Amino acid sequence: MSAESTPGPGIPGDAGTNGARHRGKGKRRKPQRRRKGLMITAWTAAGIVVVGGAGAGYLYFKLNGNLKSVDIDQALGTDRPKKAENGSENILVLGSDTRAGGNKKLGGGTDDGSARSDTAMIVHVYKGHKKASVVSIPRDTLIDRPSCTDTKGGEHPAARSVMFNSAYSTGGAACAMKTVESITDLRMDHYLEVDFAGFQKLIDDLGGVEITTTKSIDDPDSHLKLKAGTHTLDGKQALGLVRTRHGVGDGSDLGRIQLQQAFIKALVNQIKDVGVFSNPKKLLDLAETATKTVTADSDLGSVNKLASFANGLKGISPSNMHMITMPVAYDPADPNRVLLQKKKADQIWKALENDRPIPKSATSGSATGEAKGVVTAP
Repeated sequence: MSAESTPGPGIPGDAGTNGARHRGKGKRRKPQRRRKGLMITAWTAAGIVVVGGAGAGYLYFKLNGNLKSVDIDQALGTDRPKKAENGSENILVLGSDTRAGGNKKLGGGTDDGSARSDTAMIVHVYKGHKKASVVSIPRDTLIDRPSCTDTKGGEHPAARSVMFNSAYSTGGAACAMKTVESITDLRMDHYLEVDFAGFQKLIDDLGGVEITTTKSIDDPDSHLKLKAGTHTLDGKQALGLVRTRHGVGDGSDLGRIQLQQAFIKALVNQIKDVGVFSNPKKLLDLAETATKTVTADSDLGSVNKLASFANGLKGISPSNMHMITMPVAYDPADPNRVLLQKKKADQIWKALENDRPIPKSATSGSATGEAKGVVTAP
């Protein structure tokens, strides 16, 4: 079966994007306000774009103080892939899965003091910032983790045939970043992390997200129960959806990724209609929650920098987001683990390195989670 979310032959380069100034007064098919954000991380910063740019005194400094940042570059040193020279950027986006603090009641499980990257995506923003490819990395992929140094200076030895998400639980953001760079041989220009307690509140601040389910979902592990039909998900339900794996498809992490990708597209498609910029209270609530939720690399670790970054992504609409999953095959020795299909994956990394569309052959025949089409935008 082919991998999910592979529209057409890929992203057609930058053809048809004649610069960044398309504000013409010509006809529009529908009144489309500027679509904010690229995915979870970008739209969480959307509220900051206006607030940060407004120089709102005390409010600005308050929001700036909410932000957390990590010095990834110092931890990784100089032994890294080279930066791209073609104007493109790669961003590693993680959803943290700690059971500590406010997350304990939301996620179930035990508070063992650890955290994992329950969601991991490489976002490649093409030159001109009009199109993007998003590559989800299954958390259950068995990989060889390189030795790494965390942001506190702690050293961690290399390990063979371990789950991908163990990189984060072992050495935090820096180790996750180094692991991704070792797999892809691509430089990650930025790092953004959203913790799922904050994710829930962000959805509530936005007023919920409307989706349609083509099948009923009932997953006691993620506390989600939805009948087939159209729903406006509140924060708790949205969190349950992006964490669901046993209530739909084959119960694998691959199915959960399919649900996550569908939800992100529905979310970004809806952002233009939530009234953020016509409702000052909603804007401030969103900015307050977003700055408490996002952890960024030190290059994005201020309201101004994060706002500028998000503002640069505002032209990317859902139709110009190509979302795939890193090609994998089920591990014959353990059906709960997957193995990287290296030759196919190398086609992806080479395409992104050269800022080109990802070929369909890169995902053809890859394992999927049988949850494609279960969640759609209404």
